[in-house]
Amino acid sequence: MTESDVGRGRPKVFLGAAPGVGKTYRMLDEAHRRAQRGIDVVAAFVECHQRPLTEERLEGLEVLPRAARSHRGSELGEMDLEAVLRRRPQVALVDELAHTNVPGGRHAKRWQDIEELLTAGIDVVTAVNIQHLESLNDVVEKITDVPQRETVPDEVVRRADQIELVDMPAEALRRRIAHGNIYEPEKIDAALSNYFRPGNLTALRELALLWVAGRVDEALQKYRFEHGIERVWETRERVVVALTGGAEGEKLIRRAARIADRSAGGDLMAVHIVRSDGLTGGASSASLARQRALVESIGGSYHSVVGDDVATALTEFAQAENATQLVLGTSRRRRLERLLTGRGIGETIVELSQDIDVHMVTHERAGGGRLLPSRRRTLPTARLIAGPVSGLVLPVALTFLLDSTRDSLNLTSEALLFLVVVVGVACVGGVVSALVASVTASLLLNYWFIPPIGEFTISQPNNILALLVFAIVAATVAAIVDRSLRLSRRAARATAEAETLSSLAGSIVRGDQAIPALLERTRETFSMTSAELLPQPATDDDAVHVPVGPDAHLVLRGRTLPASELRVLTAFTAHVAAALERARLAEAAAEIEPVKAADRMRTALLAAVSHDLRTPLAAGWAAISSLRSTEVDFSDEDRAELLATAEESMARLNRLVDNLLDMSRLQAGALTLNLRATTLDEVLPAALDSLPCDPTDVKVRISEDVPAVLADPPLLERIIANLVGNAVRYTPPDRSVVITASTLADRVEMRVIDRGPGLPVTDRERAFVPFQRLGDTDNTTGVGLGLALARGLAEAMGGALAPEDTPGGGLTMTLSLPAAVREPS
Repeated sequence: MTESDVGRGRPKVFLGAAPGVGKTYRMLDEAHRRAQRGIDVVAAFVECHQRPLTEERLEGLEVLPRAARSHRGSELGEMDLEAVLRRRPQVALVDELAHTNVPGGRHAKRWQDIEELLTAGIDVVTAVNIQHLESLNDVVEKITDVPQRETVPDEVVRRADQIELVDMPAEALRRRIAHGNIYEPEKIDAALSNYFRPGNLTALRELALLWVAGRVDEALQKYRFEHGIERVWETRERVVVALTGGAEGEKLIRRAARIADRSAGGDLMAVHIVRSDGLTGGASSASLARQRALVESIGGSYHSVVGDDVATALTEFAQAENATQLVLGTSRRRRLERLLTGRGIGETIVELSQDIDVHMVTHERAGGGRLLPSRRRTLPTARLIAGPVSGLVLPVALTFLLDSTRDSLNLTSEALLFLVVVVGVACVGGVVSALVASVTASLLLNYWFIPPIGEFTISQPNNILALLVFAIVAATVAAIVDRSLRLSRRAARATAEAETLSSLAGSIVRGDQAIPALLERTRETFSMTSAELLPQPATDDDAVHVPVGPDAHLVLRGRTLPASELRVLTAFTAHVAAALERARLAEAAAEIEPVKAADRMRTALLAAVSHDLRTPLAAGWAAISSLRSTEVDFSDEDRAELLATAEESMARLNRLVDNLLDMSRLQAGALTLNLRATTLDEVLPAALDSLPCDPTDVKVRISEDVPAVLADPPLLERIIANLVGNAVRYTPPDRSVVITASTLADRVEMRVIDRGPGLPVTDRERAFVPFQRLGDTDNTTGVGLGLALARGLAEAMGGALAPEDTPGGGLTMTLSLPAAVREPS
């Protein structure tokens, strides 16, 4: 059977809120339940961490042998991917999803091994902690002060068929640690006082709960879309606030934020419909920018949506986002406009919103807006009816009114009043309604006000001319008014399109959105169901596709776009093409950066060779030349001093050359490591003996219970020598450098403490750049490689080197290395 004959396997992920919550144990529980149902389950890789309860739960399951791989002098066990594929079980247990494989296997990461198992049709049950998710890596480091070097892309976990959160209250987890169920006794105190503090665990729990809640929300939205469910499901509070760009926006945003804050985990979304009728009239780009900044500053999101009708677009957006509350301001239109145009947007939204609660917020601009035209190509139904009716009724009503004042007005005044009525009807119902009013007014003028009265005949020729002029003027004015309204709507439409384009393009110009986020914003803006970049145009008829470049097409699905919106989309694709080109250039620049870095390193190296290496070489040369001279008879003391100078110069030269060579190996990735269990007592004496300083300048305060570290002894000796040498250089003569060590979880931290001037926070990372001498005025003491080399060697061994302030003044260098795994007795 080939891979094409089987379907893709289904993954299940146990997501732990923190180390030690029991995700591996739960994974083994799942395996036993499936095995009891007759499913073929094997343990491809399960890490028990020498915990008796976990090892006991593993019993009864088939365990595949691990593949032995040699790395830096150590034999390590990894999952045997080939063996699992040959065995082809129905379900494979693979622990530690974020694990980095030992070099020599098929893939660099374990999640890539799992992808191959899934492709082969094998279901996989795996486990990972929340701190290993790529998107949360920096957040977790800020919370715990512990960097996580093994990560897994969020999308790998999101694709799982099932994600089960393994959680535990902070105090319960701390009790498990205190009882010795997770760590060995000597590590318990360090674990409880560092990584496993109550605040840390509570924050990690919240991160895990929110991440899983987001995953559940995505699944819910997908289900509603696939089943065509438009009704709102109030699973959590989502508040949408409608913004017009008016001065009332900030008040609406704050009101909506208060509503969202009433429910834990509530979402705030601000939306602006870029159109020219009621809700969008008079929109100020500057005001919208300020309101967007306000929304984002309080944790909300800003959206700009294209829609033919403001009320419909706003309601559809709220329903698509599964909103539970909709906040909008009361109408800014005056009473006259509401009388002429009928009900406002707020009333329409209340009817369309169905399950969404609508909040109408009063503000100081209510009723103070301008009379604004509608952007519709056809008038609303109410005005289509009201226009012709008013064209018939208003002239008749005016006739009755003028009949009562016949003796006080002449024919000219009466004709002008009828002309005003015609213009008013044009504003309400357009040119057709105005023509109806014009004809009606002409007939009524002829019958009631032009002699002979009561007949449709005209006795005087000048009255015939007056009536014809009235009809022509009325029709012309109505046509001009109608055309002005149409041009006004077109201008407003053009402004709206420009604002839409500006809003979308602004995200690209700021460079704050990746291409996937930009596609999502495009989909949302044009109210489509999907938006993607494809190498070829879409073949389905209902898709809208616009070329973006020679090998890319923007494809949107969901509805047919009118010509006006398609024009905006076409213009916007030029910015998408620019974003793609910028991404390509950024990738090319990233490839060039290592070359530039190597060039900078080479330039700095040449400078070092020309100056810093010359100093000890010149001193040693002078001492040896003096000793060989036959012109001077040196005493035994002078000869000994010259020999000591030569020896010290050669030793300094040897250290500089070793540092340069090691740094070049690190830069080239050619440094060979031999990692093994190494005690600090093993390397400290040799490191201190290699330094040209008084032994009393350094005090070692390391207890005997500090475990061994996994390190390369000669390289660890070099790190310590560089750190101590740097500390001695800056410590005053009357103070000593102190070396301490302690354990933190599964790592050992060694601290080199000096009492020198310290380093400003802004300069600390620069101190680790090769050939830097921050605050060092003596250029004869080295080439500025000590700290850079120390950090590079530490990271190569899986460790870290970070500076921090010394209480009372000075700088403390903290070297963190993994503790060596103790062999079971």
